[in-house]
Amino acid sequence: MIDTLGSWHSIVSFRNIGGLDNLISEDCVFHSPVVHTPQIGKELTIKYLSAAFKVFTNGTFEYVREVTSDNQAVLEFQFYINDIVINGVDIISWNDGGEITDFKVMIRPLKAVKIIHEYMGNVLALGADGEN
Repeated sequence: MIDTLGSWHSIVSFRNIGGLDNLISEDCVFHSPVVHTPQIGKELTIKYLSAAFKVFTNGTFEYVREVTSDNQAVLEFQFYINDIVINGVDIISWNDGGEITDFKVMIRPLKAVKIIHEYMGNVLALGADGEN
């Protein structure tokens, strides 16, 4: 069984996008703060999380609070872009094997959502490897 939160924190700390493959379930659902429909499946979830890593992990990202229960957690984070404090939560659920089955990101304030929308759009337009 996978140590879901331990694995997630390690992936984030080391910016190890490759580690997502073992952690995300095939039927995972990703809920983006800037895309209206859920993104379904491992491939799309990894695509969005990989783009988020490029935008969020800019040296200022940190988790500031964690609330957990059996197979779910809410991780509050904070980081800065252009001197704007971006605050949000990752709401993560996982199956009995430890694979993430649902990942929801919520961000505040509105100015931050607009910036993340722009930055994520740019990264996703370039592709998963950051190149066109």
